[in-house]
Amino acid sequence: MSAQATTEGRYHLNLSLMQPGHFRTAWRLPGHDPLAVLDIEYFARITEHAERAKLHTVFLGDGPGATPAIAGAPEAGIDPTILFANLFARTSRIGAIATSSTTYNEPYNLARRYSALDHVSGGRTAFNAVTTLNPTAAAAFGYDREIPKAERYERAEEFFEIVTALWGAWEDGAIVADAESGVFADVSRIHPIDFEGRHFRVRGNLSLPESPQGRPLIVQAGGSAGGIRLGARFADIVFTVAQTKTRAREFRRELAQAALAVGRATPPQTSLGVVLLIGSTEEEARRRGDELLDTLGDQAGDRLLAQLGIPVGSIGPDDLITRDLVDAQALGKGSDGFNASTLALLDEQSFTTRELLLRSAAGNGHRLVLGTPEQIADDLDSWFDAGTADGFTVMSADNAVDAPAFLDEVVPILQRRGSFRTEYQGDTLRENFGLPFPEVRRAAS
Repeated sequence: MSAQATTEGRYHLNLSLMQPGHFRTAWRLPGHDPLAVLDIEYFARITEHAERAKLHTVFLGDGPGATPAIAGAPEAGIDPTILFANLFARTSRIGAIATSSTTYNEPYNLARRYSALDHVSGGRTAFNAVTTLNPTAAAAFGYDREIPKAERYERAEEFFEIVTALWGAWEDGAIVADAESGVFADVSRIHPIDFEGRHFRVRGNLSLPESPQGRPLIVQAGGSAGGIRLGARFADIVFTVAQTKTRAREFRRELAQAALAVGRATPPQTSLGVVLLIGSTEEEARRRGDELLDTLGDQAGDRLLAQLGIPVGSIGPDDLITRDLVDAQALGKGSDGFNASTLALLDEQSFTTRELLLRSAAGNGHRLVLGTPEQIADDLDSWFDAGTADGFTVMSADNAVDAPAFLDEVVPILQRRGSFRTEYQGDTLRENFGLPFPEVRRAAS
């Protein structure tokens, strides 16, 4: 590898802060702090650790509305925008991807909040937009029923028309700050929007100019036609889920085609989610996997079968889940990304319920990679070389163990190989992802 390749690396790495990890019941293991989801110092330590490792971002998912699942594991904790404001004060280079719902927020409020966070951080903020499928959230916000998927994505498109226009409303030089004349801002260089759509009506502008990186990065995830279109139109980075290399490449092609269809010559970057379970030996990693599976409880297998539309009790613990057992109509009720990812996996291989629970990180759809630090590094390199993504969003099976193991043991291997960078490339998140300054969007009509 050349010195340049070693410094800059080949792909990006983000680290999920989801606590206690992507096995949601890991808090039950001995020695774990079940209240870490509320521990600001815990989040600060892991973020500072990730910055020392030169990771691009830390990431935190979120969703409004507590569900009955909170009886067995933590759900959404501290609002990511509030949490990251604290963490930005403790760091100087690493970025943060915060998650907010376009279904249960107003565009002006979020445009203002994320603009403020981008100014506070010096241009290190990204907004991950989700459209929120959750009946308890609908009830919490006064809806009698969940908003249908097509309507949620239609609303999200209007949402981003408004947000991007608000972020681009100020021209360079709009702030004059001339004490002698008394002119603080040249209002002819500020372009209020006047938007009226089916879901929103917004007039006016923000009171802040562009941030150091122009505007926050936009991140999006969605495997449905509406999700792909939304990402193709607005996103800088799209989160993806895939259990097979073939499916990951297919999604990238679909996204690139959708981007061309809306006039983007260069598609968004893709970041493939991967759940890591690390041991000093493969045997240790497998033992840890068994321990995590045991924390799930007796109903985990039934829930996975229900997700797949397979009648509970119709197969035994040692029977194989095959592709022909899956009920396609039942799958249509869940996440399109989970559905496509899991079906592609079952097209290639059959699993027992316990094996599929492990491979899909307790049924969340993301691919679990189990092994030693060297094996983990080999896997990431192999998937990148196969053209599956522009980088990876790493999700720890158990944050208490796998996050520090990834940062201390896997990342140095990738850096020695030249796969991952050894220094930050700039001060802003946009620079560190190699993304251009955004084109101004001054019209929302």
